[in-house]
Amino acid sequence: MVDEFEHICTRKANVPGLVVMKDVTIAKSEFVEGEKAVTKLQDFQEDPELFRYCTLPQILKYVECFTGPNIMAMHTMLINKPPDTGKKTSRHPMHQDLHYFPFRPADRIVCSWTAMEKVHRENGCLVVLPGSHRGTLQEHDYPEWEGGVNKMYHGVRNYDPGHPRVHLEMEKGDTVFFHPLLIHGSGMNQTEGFRKAISCHYASSDCYYIDVKGTTQENIGNEVKELASRKYGVDDTVSFQDTWALRGRLVKGDRTSL
Repeated sequence: MVDEFEHICTRKANVPGLVVMKDVTIAKSEFVEGEKAVTKLQDFQEDPELFRYCTLPQILKYVECFTGPNIMAMHTMLINKPPDTGKKTSRHPMHQDLHYFPFRPADRIVCSWTAMEKVHRENGCLVVLPGSHRGTLQEHDYPEWEGGVNKMYHGVRNYDPGHPRVHLEMEKGDTVFFHPLLIHGSGMNQTEGFRKAISCHYASSDCYYIDVKGTTQENIGNEVKELASRKYGVDDTVSFQDTWALRGRLVKGDRTSL
């Protein structure tokens, strides 16, 4: 999978629908001299090698405990956290994944997150607030960070900074599964290497879409629609929900609703 990531970075692989994200402050890539660093690949569902992760029986046997037998892969990411430039932009603000999802119920959604190499506090491991998944979806927006914030890196507006935290230090291949209401983020990468992980958000295909207008999710819904309009030239008839329906892929059972 690392080889496939490198092929994408060097443009030897062209994957339909793939979103390549770059850090706001980095102008030199790990693989391509003179190019901005690729910090994240999103929506790799059309890449057979990377999508193989989402279909692994070792992963799905745990996912099914949350989703039931009808399993959709809704959101895919390969994260390549870069060495921080000193602007602290390699951080990811504390957030809840449900903020990005216009489908429910939350209890039938789960993320699998797998370390592709050793992950520790120095290179920016995941940080979670235990028990926060029992709460409600909070208001999110871009944090006001001096060094800038990467696109789509929304954070919880008001959370208790005194809440106990757990740093998830992991060995290569270790996997964590977590609820979409869990408040989590990651710190700066203070090493000279890139920190890689791969993840997939799964949902039961029995889940249903909701209208986010007038809710705390309206801002992300509008942002995604604007991005889709610029990238694909689609008009206003394509909704936030449509963008998710197009990306979702059945991995087990039947596609009933999503």
